[in-house]
Amino acid sequence: MNEKQVSRFKALGDTIRLRVLKMLIAGETCGCTMIGKLPITQPTLSYHMNILTESGLAIAYKDGTRKKHHVNLKAIDELIAFLSDLKNVKPSNCTTK
Repeated sequence: MNEKQVSRFKALGDTIRLRVLKMLIAGETCGCTMIGKLPITQPTLSYHMNILTESGLAIAYKDGTRKKHHVNLKAIDELIAFLSDLKNVKPSNCTTK
């Protein structure tokens, strides 16, 4: 597991960020449309969006005066592939006592 994957799993460890990702999966949007659907303030949403963006789970870009966000599906696919590979790991013959 590399540091990028670690940061992605850490980013997924928050209920607000999971809710935000679900909103972003539905389609590209800006914070102004998400804030009314979440029990948080705009600065807190920015904090969570920064974590999602820095981890690579979300992509952000400027559109005039607004910042638009969408899910990075490639990053989601990489996490799914990692979990799938993990599921297929063969047990070792080592035993711990």
